[in-house]
Amino acid sequence: MTKPTARRPFGGRSTGTVTVIEAKVHRSSARNARLAFILTAVIVGLLSAVVAASYMHPILALFVGALIGAPTGGIVWVLVRIWPVLRLLWWWSTEIVLTTGVITFWVQLANHTPLPVTLVVVALVVGVPAALPVARRVLIAWTWCLVVRHRLRVCFAQFIIANQSGSLPLILWAKPTPVGERVWVYLRPGLSLADLEGRLDRIAVACHAATALIELASDGNAAYLRFDIKRREVLTATVASPLVDVITGDTPATDRPTPVIPTALDLPDVDAPVITLPVQKKPASTANGSKPAASSSAPEDDVSDWI
Repeated sequence: MTKPTARRPFGGRSTGTVTVIEAKVHRSSARNARLAFILTAVIVGLLSAVVAASYMHPILALFVGALIGAPTGGIVWVLVRIWPVLRLLWWWSTEIVLTTGVITFWVQLANHTPLPVTLVVVALVVGVPAALPVARRVLIAWTWCLVVRHRLRVCFAQFIIANQSGSLPLILWAKPTPVGERVWVYLRPGLSLADLEGRLDRIAVACHAATALIELASDGNAAYLRFDIKRREVLTATVASPLVDVITGDTPATDRPTPVIPTALDLPDVDAPVITLPVQKKPASTANGSKPAASSSAPEDDVSDWI
């Protein structure tokens, strides 16, 4: 769904359209709406006709089924046809609610209080959270949660365009953490955990963060993922050991002798046992130079003497 635009400011010329809903999504929703209308009308109509046939003539039951099936199919057609708009409104629901609440608060305050009182109340509402460090950090953390959800959606759209297939995942909710934000995402066909693990550096750049981590949020569902967007390092402070406070001041010191550390070693200085190997006797030669046969009464060598 597009709307025409006239001319950009500062003399620039636009392309003539501003994309609200992509043309591919628009055509797909129209096709799905027709299929949903036909299936719903036929199924509901036949079921209604079968039920009505037990109370009236079958021909009249067919007319009753058509009268029930056609409106039901029309309702389903409307829901499927406007689903892209409903999804877009649901995506921006948090921002819409916050903006509506702020405008309503301002209008009601301006209509029921004089201008000085209105300015004082607005200054207190805005200035007190901004002045208190705790409140300011909480507001900034939740603001980043809203920003990260939109930045992740931009990343997923770019990944799908690069893959030339897939559907945008459902970004469920986000909450602040001590190092950044944690976002839960439910993937749809076209993306997987392996695809996103190779693009974590791009996700970190898009979210204006230092690093990004991803892992399964459920052991039984590969589509349910958890993103951890890391902006800061909290483990950088020097923590004093609590053991120092446990030791009392009147604890006597233990005298330990200082060991002699050698500066050089020589082999005679090494106190090692001397191992003496047994002397092997050479057998006597016979007259023709051959060795005599070993006597059965000669003691056998102990193998342990050679080890």
